[in-house]
Amino acid sequence: MVFSLTFFAFGKTYAQNEKKAREILDKTSVVVGAPSGVHANFKVSSTAGISTSGNISIKKNKFCASTTQATIWYDGTTQWTYLKNNNEVNITKPNAAKQASMNPYAFINLYKKGYKLDYTATKTDYKVHLKATDATHTLKELYITINKHSYVPSVVKFLQNNAWTTISISNFQARNIADKAFTFNSKDFPTAEVIDLR
Repeated sequence: MVFSLTFFAFGKTYAQNEKKAREILDKTSVVVGAPSGVHANFKVSSTAGISTSGNISIKKNKFCASTTQATIWYDGTTQWTYLKNNNEVNITKPNAAKQASMNPYAFINLYKKGYKLDYTATKTDYKVHLKATDATHTLKELYITINKHSYVPSVVKFLQNNAWTTISISNFQARNIADKAFTFNSKDFPTAEVIDLR
């Protein structure tokens, strides 16, 4: 009987935590998904040895990220990746995992389906934990640190292919960004080799 009551209480607490975690991400999604667009700086590090930094502009499901090695444009369907050292552009149609590795805000759509949610809180931040319930998800686990007052995320950490990637985000600000900013313009790179991998 005591076990049954304890299990029931734990189940109720977890359900409340999951509901609250979803509410936190819903509010964060509104902030990050501002209809006019947002801009931020980021640093990426991975247990697989990857390290880079740059800036990103986002508008709904579109983004443009720039680092010292590459510039990536994604218009919601097609992605163009310009590799500076090779002077070439690769055109792809990335899946959710590929988008997440380039876009620290890809989680704003991921959490809505196929993940179990939980969270903890400090005086200043929420830390939301997402764990995949669908074996087909390539992003198995995520931790997102979100400011309690602004609902701006400062850190996104995710597990993919047995390696943890951490994206630290700074200088987040709302901006009015034109849609053309998320599409590759060949006139700006007249000598680049274009490789269509779709």
